[in-house]
Amino acid sequence: MDLAQEFAAQVTAAEQDLPGPELLPDRLARACAAVLPVDGVGLSAYFSADRRLPLGASDPVAAVAERLQFTVGEGPCLSAHATGMPVLADEAQLRDRWPAFHDALVTRTPVRGIVSLPLHGGLEDVGALDLYLLAPGDVRVLGLADSLTVTAALSEAFAVAMAAEPHTEDGPSWLDSPGAGRRARVWQAVGVVNVALELPSADALAVLRAYAYGHDEELDDVAVAVLERRLTIDELAMTTGTGAA
Repeated sequence: MDLAQEFAAQVTAAEQDLPGPELLPDRLARACAAVLPVDGVGLSAYFSADRRLPLGASDPVAAVAERLQFTVGEGPCLSAHATGMPVLADEAQLRDRWPAFHDALVTRTPVRGIVSLPLHGGLEDVGALDLYLLAPGDVRVLGLADSLTVTAALSEAFAVAMAAEPHTEDGPSWLDSPGAGRRARVWQAVGVVNVALELPSADALAVLRAYAYGHDEELDDVAVAVLERRLTIDELAMTTGTGAA
């Protein structure tokens, strides 16, 4: 059985614990982690420069690593998406290239190396795959050829699933995944800050990010606090130095 076939078998095996079309991205991420010598995998998509949507993760640590990258607005996955090229970063490179992300990552998770790969097919120029490594060391020992083989197999599996799914006004079923639903709350909170502080959406997002980073919180959690009115606009404005309207 070659690597692509092994990946397909692992996707099928994951259906027992992760049933339903909305959990397809989690099954794909878990299958990647099973066939590659990595400690975690995250799958995400981009709908604009700042609109990063987590689609699935192999485990909770991978999900946290994605949220931290989104919170600070920098990291290997964002660079892979921007350039369309693989990005390999061990801990030293994470610290040098993305210091804010590195600080949050090593404080909140055991992840010490990341390989980020753009997806192909239906998610080309939109999707990206993060491979997480816990042990310090050269991420190049992972084997880029095998990683690219699995990325291609994942992209094909996603494309087949997307083609087979009936088109509805609600969009593809994987938009109902827990990670995607959680991130949707961020865009709702951006709208609240946008109106309350009369800021463009990009600046409203920056205010939320500044608060999250300054209080050692995840942006997704700050967004929920705003929507539930546990965090007021005045508190946001005061903390970030933004004048309330």
